[in-house]
Amino acid sequence: MKRQNWHLFLTITIAILLVVSLSYWAFLTAMRAETNSRYTGLQTAIATHLENTIKGMEKSAVNVFNAVEKHLDSPDAVIAALQSEAPLNPNVLGYFAAFEPYYFKSEGHWFEPYVHHIGNDPYQTSLVGGDAHDYIESPWYVSAKKTKKTFWSDPYYYYDGTDISGHYTTFVKPVYDKNGQLVCVCGADVTFDWLGKELERINESCRQVPQISKYMMGRNLDFYSVVMNKEGVCILHPSEKYVPIDDVRVLDDVKNGQTGMIQMKIEGEPCTLYYGPIKSLEWSVFLVIPTFDIQKPFIYVGVALALLAAIAILIAYIICRRLRLQA
Repeated sequence: MKRQNWHLFLTITIAILLVVSLSYWAFLTAMRAETNSRYTGLQTAIATHLENTIKGMEKSAVNVFNAVEKHLDSPDAVIAALQSEAPLNPNVLGYFAAFEPYYFKSEGHWFEPYVHHIGNDPYQTSLVGGDAHDYIESPWYVSAKKTKKTFWSDPYYYYDGTDISGHYTTFVKPVYDKNGQLVCVCGADVTFDWLGKELERINESCRQVPQISKYMMGRNLDFYSVVMNKEGVCILHPSEKYVPIDDVRVLDDVKNGQTGMIQMKIEGEPCTLYYGPIKSLEWSVFLVIPTFDIQKPFIYVGVALALLAAIAILIAYIICRRLRLQA
């Protein structure tokens, strides 16, 4: 190839590489913004759906607690109020009212009626307070007495040797008499098994949303979500998908209810995690996506542009070679 043709070929090659590089840079910038927007929005949607589910539980629980508050004249009236309201939300495993010692003198130190059910079985009523379950010392009871506010308890394992033993979180509300004295602490128990199924249902529902499922560009939307408490402990996760967090910055974000993103390996697989708070709780939702799935558009477009550049350079070479032969 003559020097003149060689310079022409070199100029064309540089121009092709420059155009391809600028095209990929523009795509990279736009795609990064789209990726962050897509997955941040997905994380927010999951957190919002879970929050709405929990708020629905709170609303039905408050209705039960209000019924108890209106029937404090006798132990039988309290039990009847629990029994009449409990079946209205079968997703709550059980409702209880844990009374201050000797509030009903006939019941002694402990009086905690618990109306509960398992699956589709009929509701049962048990008196669960006693030496084996001294609820007066339970963290949820102490916190309710101290804060005088409604709240969700930290996850805990309850065991009494019966079929109601299991992992729970409890929505708690202190109840006061007309003089402002604490009468009892009411609670609604929700199992983590049910919450886990709800989280899976929410994940699947969000996966089908058009804004998420359109223009995937080779992605599989292979994600799952987990829930952390304010200490950064994974309290809700799919089976065998525990996510340990030890990054100090992320732990501070979780504690302070901040949003963010982190890349880390989970069971040896590089993953990208988007996280943000559930506003009404001291919990955060983490969206976990394999990094390779996120990177697919970048890889595919990069390879496609590289192939186009190679083809264009080859065509330029053939043209320049023919020009030399014709000269």
